[in-house]
Amino acid sequence: MVKDTVEIINKSGLHARPASDFIQAAMKFKSKISIGRESEEQRLDAKSIITMLSLGLSQGEKIELICEGEDEEEALKTLVDLINSGFGE
Repeated sequence: MVKDTVEIINKSGLHARPASDFIQAAMKFKSKISIGRESEEQRLDAKSIITMLSLGLSQGEKIELICEGEDEEEALKTLVDLINSGFGE
């Protein structure tokens, strides 16, 4: 298991398009990927569009990503890099 905390930097947060981009990237990996606010204990399935949109993550919020599985290191790096890129916004 690997995990990291990252801040949402894009102005619109994780609305529909960035959430979809995130899920497409996450689905490429076999690892289980969980996401949640840093300040909360609950972690949800990061491969679900409903989960991602229900979180309502805004700019400036810190999230924790947890990856567990055979490609966990690559998955975590890819997703953290995607978030840090601001999803091209």
